[in-house]
Amino acid sequence: MPHDHSHTTNAGASRLWFALTVTVTVFVVEIVGAVLTSSLAVVVDLGHVFTDLCGLIAALVAAKLSTLPATSRRTWGWARAEVLAAAFQALVLIGVGGYAVVEAIRRLISPEQVQGQGLLLVGIIGLIGNCLSLAVLSGSRDKNLNLRAAFLEVFNDALGSLAVIVSAIVISATGWYQADAIASLGIAVLIVPRALAILKTSTRILMGFTPKGLDLEAVRSHLQTTPHIIGVHDVHAATVSSGMPVFSAHLVLPEECFFDGHSVEVLQNVENCLREHHAVALMHTTIQLEPPGFAHAHADNFHE
Repeated sequence: MPHDHSHTTNAGASRLWFALTVTVTVFVVEIVGAVLTSSLAVVVDLGHVFTDLCGLIAALVAAKLSTLPATSRRTWGWARAEVLAAAFQALVLIGVGGYAVVEAIRRLISPEQVQGQGLLLVGIIGLIGNCLSLAVLSGSRDKNLNLRAAFLEVFNDALGSLAVIVSAIVISATGWYQADAIASLGIAVLIVPRALAILKTSTRILMGFTPKGLDLEAVRSHLQTTPHIIGVHDVHAATVSSGMPVFSAHLVLPEECFFDGHSVEVLQNVENCLREHHAVALMHTTIQLEPPGFAHAHADNFHE
């Protein structure tokens, strides 16, 4: 049966554009602030904002690419574009976080002078911009993965800006420049775990692992209990892109099922089961029905 592969990827595009515009503004302000204040916290948060900028651009590009029709050469269209962008973004985030830790440790040992008032101004501008973006994105963050990821990106940016503000206040009030390095470590703590989570998720998809939350053995066992099915093999499940799991299986039926109409009934029951019975709704399925002893050209290959 036909499937719609768009999955509401265009929902909230205008909100993403607004968040992108605000993030570009914050990015430019932090470039100027990093030069004027010599703050490591601003430099690290600048890297954080840059990756978030890439994430918002990737969300918009993925939304656009996903609307392109599938072809005989690209049967899933460009659905996996967002996964590749997410993996790249995660690697950059890990690099930024690693730099933050190393440089922060160096500055804790040998503090460098930081201009506290300028740092405070940069942090406040960043926080205001992030709060505006959060207000715009919050209303549609549950519509699709892109909007949800964009919301989390901006939320972490807001926490980074808050860390910059706190360090600026401490430096202005006490002259303790190590506060800048500690704020940098705090931002790194925000960056690295999220980056590793993004990288793990994108790697699972690119490697074709079973979708998270789907118990493939439970699916197989449940199929085995379906009336008329006497065997289940070649069971595979993977994810093409976010929110698009795919599933395939070979089901063995008694030979008489192919003559008395039960094969169609089995197919309908199996597709309904896959869509509704399991933790992950499997909408994109390929089911092969076969009689006992059906020969396979791939019999020597490993399949479960």
